[in-house]
Amino acid sequence: MNSSLSTAGLDRRAFFRGSAIAAFAVFGSGSLAACSSAVGEQRSDAGESVEPVRGGTLTLAIPDDVSPAALLTSTTVAGVTISGLVYETLTRYPLDSVVPQPVLAKAWKLSDDGLTLTLNLRDDVTFHSGRRFTSADAEFSLRTYADPKFSAQLRSTAAAITGFDSSDPNTLVLTLAHRTGNIFDLLDLAPIFDPETFDKAVTGESFVGTGPFVFTSRTPNSSISFDRNPNYWVAERPYLDHVEARIVPDAQARLTSLKSGQVSLVAPASLPFRDSQSLAKTSGFVTTSIEGAELQIYLGANVTADGLTDVRARKALAYAIDRDRIMSEVYRDTGYAVNLPWPKSSPAYDAAKNSIYTRDVGKARTLVGELGALPTIPLTYTGASPDFEAAAQIVQANLAEAGIRVELDPVEASIFVKQLIGAEFKGLWLTNHTFAQYVPSTLTVSAYPFNAAHNASKFSSPAYSAAAEGAWQVPDGSSDEAKKLYAELGTQLLNELFLIEIGVVVPQVSAAETVRGLGWTKGRQPQFANTFLA
Repeated sequence: MNSSLSTAGLDRRAFFRGSAIAAFAVFGSGSLAACSSAVGEQRSDAGESVEPVRGGTLTLAIPDDVSPAALLTSTTVAGVTISGLVYETLTRYPLDSVVPQPVLAKAWKLSDDGLTLTLNLRDDVTFHSGRRFTSADAEFSLRTYADPKFSAQLRSTAAAITGFDSSDPNTLVLTLAHRTGNIFDLLDLAPIFDPETFDKAVTGESFVGTGPFVFTSRTPNSSISFDRNPNYWVAERPYLDHVEARIVPDAQARLTSLKSGQVSLVAPASLPFRDSQSLAKTSGFVTTSIEGAELQIYLGANVTADGLTDVRARKALAYAIDRDRIMSEVYRDTGYAVNLPWPKSSPAYDAAKNSIYTRDVGKARTLVGELGALPTIPLTYTGASPDFEAAAQIVQANLAEAGIRVELDPVEASIFVKQLIGAEFKGLWLTNHTFAQYVPSTLTVSAYPFNAAHNASKFSSPAYSAAAEGAWQVPDGSSDEAKKLYAELGTQLLNELFLIEIGVVVPQVSAAETVRGLGWTKGRQPQFANTFLA
């Protein structure tokens, strides 16, 4: 059975509904309803709500172990899982918009000049240690997120906060260096840490937050366990007593574990799409599409590498790739081909620009002919994902038809992440990126592949940097002013092609039908406060 967590086909204005107004409004107190609205919830086969059942252990399979050094990077499923279960954020977006909803901040107001944000915090929240959450903890967490040593992708936005006033334990006042249109993206993504135990979090020894589940133990490369938080600030939640994340690196083993009942859930986008769709037709299982948490598969290029320095070579790549085949065969038509990174729901989406590079082997061959013989170019991808391997093989065959020789270079996921963050790829790489489902400017000032200041392609351009900076400082991400700058960013991306987009993919998650009330954030963090076993 297929089900959807939100309405598909949102128009651009609906997606960014109230993004500027919300930033200037004062919201009411947070509540369970407010928290629930930020995620999608699973229903029974008949579509009706099911009475929640208390107790039990939810066991899920994840593909990797947590890398403590990457806790703030959103690059490992284990890290995302811990963030969703143990930690909370100040605000959170629903899946279908970028209108912030209350979590640990219950109300806020942005000054008329856009330079001061006042956050009123909940006074009934405690850390798992028993200590009360205060504004000083929020300040510590935002300062930590801005620390370069943690390589957080929204670090530039956190660094734009130049002043903190946490003198009132229930109020945090932030002073911004300039107008920052994606400040609520930061508040949605930055976990609130316990300063007294943070040193243990960065070593992987312990994780202490305010969330619905308490970290209890970790066996490296085997499992991570969590217990119900008995003092959670949302009354009567969570329903589950325990959550156990089992680390299963092999995708076939994850599928077997789910089918055999060893686990009852596989983390989003951790099964080949073919298998997820097969499970959707299998009695006893449910596959759900997480609309609003899109991923984009792309081909990256180190513009300083042999064979890739001339933009004509990168244009040849863009013409040679059979996007439709990749989206059909690998991603099973769960998304759509694109030339630019933003999904259809984004105000930065431009249908005309997204059809500039369609498969044209003749054009690709002509460009290669102009350049002369090209060297064999390595194409790196993480071998831990069958979908990446299948897509890389199609790309290799496509490029061969155009006269471009590619050598496949599968690496472990940890090595791939290191190369991505450190801009260490030897030629091409294939993976997916996120953040395009947030305020559009976040992508080009934050994400490792796109960051105008420092990116994995080693690309720099005054025009691209100016457009990225300008879009970032527009307070209303859906305004005409912002859209003009997004259009310029799109032009720069298509002219330079240091990244070659392939398609937008809607993540899927498969589970036993007995698992109810599943929820996810835009960043695919699990929200299991309302989850139960029927």
